Amino acid sequence: MGLLVARLRLARQVKQSDAALRAGLSRNTAYRLEKGDPGLALGQVLRYLEAISPGSTLLDLLAEKDPALLALSAREKTQRVRDLSAAEREALDF
Repeated sequence: MGLLVARLRLARQVKQSDAALRAGLSRNTAYRLEKGDPGLALGQVLRYLEAISPGSTLLDLLAEKDPALLALSAREKTQRVRDLSAAEREALDF
């Protein structure tokens, strides 16, 4: 779950320290949350999620329904790469 929260924060382009401040958490707690520390309270996770994406629920996070997450996934997709022409291979000295 921590990885999903971290991806959501990155997708929404929110600094970790800003999100922690909005949630009333220390930056260290936000770091631990994003790394998946099992010792954190669920309330802290929910406050952090609310600070990053107001109105989002855990279900939305787990289903990755947030438009920012969908856009991030689209940007991360690997694109097809065409083969190099003979002239391009020669220029690269292959």
